[in-house]
Amino acid sequence: MARFAHIADCHLGGWKIPELQDLNFQSFRKAVDICIKEKVEFIVFAGDTFDSAYPPIDILKETFYEFRRLKEARIPCFIIAGSHDSSVSGKTFLDVMERAGFCINLEKFEERDDKIILLPTVYGDIAFYGYPGKRSGLEVQDLRRVKFQDAPGLFKIFVLHTTTTKVKGNLPIESIDEDVLPFANYYALGHIHVVFQYENFVYTGPLYPNNFQELEDLHHGGFFIVNTNRDGKFSIERRDVPIKKVESFEIEVNNGITATDKIISELNKRDIEDKVVLLRVRGVLEEGKHSDIKFSQIEEYVIKKNAYCLVKNTNDLKTKDIEFEMKTTESENLEEDTIVKYTQENPSDFNKLIPDLMNALSIEKLEDEKSIFYENRLLDEVKKIISI
Repeated sequence: MARFAHIADCHLGGWKIPELQDLNFQSFRKAVDICIKEKVEFIVFAGDTFDSAYPPIDILKETFYEFRRLKEARIPCFIIAGSHDSSVSGKTFLDVMERAGFCINLEKFEERDDKIILLPTVYGDIAFYGYPGKRSGLEVQDLRRVKFQDAPGLFKIFVLHTTTTKVKGNLPIESIDEDVLPFANYYALGHIHVVFQYENFVYTGPLYPNNFQELEDLHHGGFFIVNTNRDGKFSIERRDVPIKKVESFEIEVNNGITATDKIISELNKRDIEDKVVLLRVRGVLEEGKHSDIKFSQIEEYVIKKNAYCLVKNTNDLKTKDIEFEMKTTESENLEEDTIVKYTQENPSDFNKLIPDLMNALSIEKLEDEKSIFYENRLLDEVKKIISI
C-alpha cells in the first residue's frame, strides 16, 4: 500500500562542538540520500528536526537545501514540531518550511466541548494526524483530550512527540497511556531517544546521538522504513546511519599531576585515526587538582594521531577534599525535577504558569537580532502567559 520513512529527533544545530555538529548534519544528509535512493513514497518527521525554535542561519540554509532535494525527488514530507523546535507561542521555523513548500505541518485541530479534535491530512490512502511536543511534557495533558475527526477506510498514521507509558520505564517523567490515545494503524513517535516498538507504537531513536552518553551507547543513529499493507498492518526495516566510528575510553585516575601521562598512554594503545574519541575520566584525586590534568596536551596528542575529534567527560572526577557529585542529567528532566520540588515547597496558583514561563525564558536570540528587539520579543511572550 505505501512505503515511507519515519525519522525523529534530528536535533540539527544541537551540538556545540563543530565536528559533531557536522556529523549530526551528515547523518541527516545521508538519511535523505537513502530515502531518495530507495524511492520512499513520503517521509514522516516526528519532532525535534531542529534543536531550537530559532536555529542558527547556517543550519537553516543547509536544512532547506536538503528539503529542496526531497521536493525535487517528489517525496512529500509530513512533519510536527517537537519539544525543542517549538516556541511557547507555537510558532516555529517549520511554518517557514511549509510556506516554502518543503513540508506539510500536521498540526491541525479544533477544540470542541473540552476535546481536541485532530483534523486529518489525507494523502492517497493515508490519513495523517499530528500533535506537537511541548517543553516539560505539557503535551501529555492535551493528548488525554485528543480525538480524531474520522477518515473512514484510510490507513491512519498518528505523528506525535511525547513519552508513552510503555517506553518510559522508570524515568520520573509524565507519560501518556497508549490506550488513552485514539486508534491509529501506526503511531510515528519521537522524543525518547531509544529504538522501541510496542505493538504499533514505534520510536526510531535519534538520527544522531545528542550527548556524550548517547555517543557511548549508540555510536550512531538511524531511522525506519515502513511498509504498510491493505489489511491495516505494517512491517518496519531499520536503516542505521553510521558516519564516523567511535572509540570510547574510560580511565580512572587518582593523581592529577600524573594523570596526563596516564591518559595519553591509554590512548596510545588503540587505533584512533579518523574516529570520534570519547574520553571519560573518573576517580577521586588524592593528589593534585582537576586543573593539573593538561587536557590541551591530550587534545594535541589526539590531533597528531589523526583522530576526527576528542570529546571529554569529567563529571565523575572529584577531589578528595570536596564532597560533591555532578550527575549527568538530561536538561528537560532537570527542569521538570526543579519545578516539582519548587511547587511542592511553595504551593501557589502561580505554579501552573512556571513551565510555560521557563519555556518562554529559554527563547534564543536570533542571528544579528538587536538586543532591544530580542528583549521585547521575550517580554511579549511572558506577558501572554501571565495575561498582562
